[in-house]
Amino acid sequence: MKTNRKLRFQLFVQNSFFVVLFLVLVFLLGFLSYQYHASRDVTQGGRNTLTEGSANVLKQMQGPINITAYVVKDNDTRKYINKFVERYQRVKPDISLSFVSPTEEPKATQEAGVKAEIELVVEYNKRSEHIIPPQAFIEQDMTNLLVRLSRTNQNAIMFLDGHGERSLIGIKNHDIGDFGKHLENKGFKLANPDLLIAQAVPNNGAMLVIASPQVDVAEVEVKKIRDYLDAGGNLLWLIDDETNLHGLQPIAEYLGIQLTPGMVVDLSAKRYGADAKVAFANQYGEHAITKNFMLRTLFPEARMVHAEGSYDNGWKVSNLVEVAPNGWLETGKVDDNVSFDNKKDLPGPINIAVALDRKYGDKGQRVVVVGNGNFLSNTFLNNGGNLDLGVNIVNWLAGDDKLITIQPKPLKDVNIQIPGQGWASLLAQFVFLGFSRVLPVALIVIGMVIWWRRRKA
Repeated sequence: MKTNRKLRFQLFVQNSFFVVLFLVLVFLLGFLSYQYHASRDVTQGGRNTLTEGSANVLKQMQGPINITAYVVKDNDTRKYINKFVERYQRVKPDISLSFVSPTEEPKATQEAGVKAEIELVVEYNKRSEHIIPPQAFIEQDMTNLLVRLSRTNQNAIMFLDGHGERSLIGIKNHDIGDFGKHLENKGFKLANPDLLIAQAVPNNGAMLVIASPQVDVAEVEVKKIRDYLDAGGNLLWLIDDETNLHGLQPIAEYLGIQLTPGMVVDLSAKRYGADAKVAFANQYGEHAITKNFMLRTLFPEARMVHAEGSYDNGWKVSNLVEVAPNGWLETGKVDDNVSFDNKKDLPGPINIAVALDRKYGDKGQRVVVVGNGNFLSNTFLNNGGNLDLGVNIVNWLAGDDKLITIQPKPLKDVNIQIPGQGWASLLAQFVFLGFSRVLPVALIVIGMVIWWRRRKA
């Protein structure tokens, strides 16, 4: 086809129009990518996104969060910190991150109270906290810090002591000291007033914890606890022995608590390698504590708890935890040959925890009674969702309903550990070098060979 001046002009116009449209398309794609962001985390452990618990905490925080990273001008370190904070910024865009070099701005670093080489200062609602990574930044540490900054109730958690109770600061297996440490990490303070000396249970505490006393509580102490409840105090009561409340029977009567003698037997526990005395739960009542709670919890040697609300006491009662749907409440001795007796035993599911609340003045009053203390003990705390349930209970009793959430879980497959010696080490090195070095070079060589052969053909 012969070309003339007119045809060349038409081709020029067409090509120019195409170039203009192409540039407009590129500009629009760039504008859309700047305005709208979409990403998908395909890692097994979800290491590039936040867990549900962290995201829920951020959604409850109203107002901006300012993070200042005090670190020298190390591009790799700052890039790592920026990537870590970006996971939080995806959920809450009004999180700001700024960097300060301690060597270039020593006065500002000193005024901020920064002492480590790498340190973050997080500010929210005119409050601030510091976080120093031991080796790397961990989501749980940052989220716990945000929970502490979010907490509106700064009153102490008081716990009864001096009667062989499970101590919130104890280190023995039956104690609940690990649970106490988790509560402190989440912004709570702990206190154990001596009710024999104190005139009354302090009314400025968030709640009182009674964790399975082993000897009788003095009448004068019981009266002070009763007066505390009568004045609108909150209570968490863990019961391990339903037949002997060690002097606390007046408290049970005041709350309308009924305890049926017997221990829960759950034969399905054998599927998890546990004893029949360990009751598993994945059924929960309709309540703020257990809303959207789908974790399995376990309760060794659980007891049945029941409560009735009435016009006289004004309590609204909610059942929280049902265990052993295929088990029963054993009224006899529990041993390896235990079996269900339909004349004496009560078939499952068995309710072992209740929540009570009522209107008291301008505020509400809240009580939780659990027929088990083992689930929060140092031995069983980290099994299943025990810690999550315990924290939810305390948050509800403290009035921090917005912080009731599933706690952040550690991410999986974040680190790869290569054996240090032996055939396992050689095999690991072979696999690592094969995929990172040999395979890419081999693909390049194969590609060049194919290209050369096609060129010669």
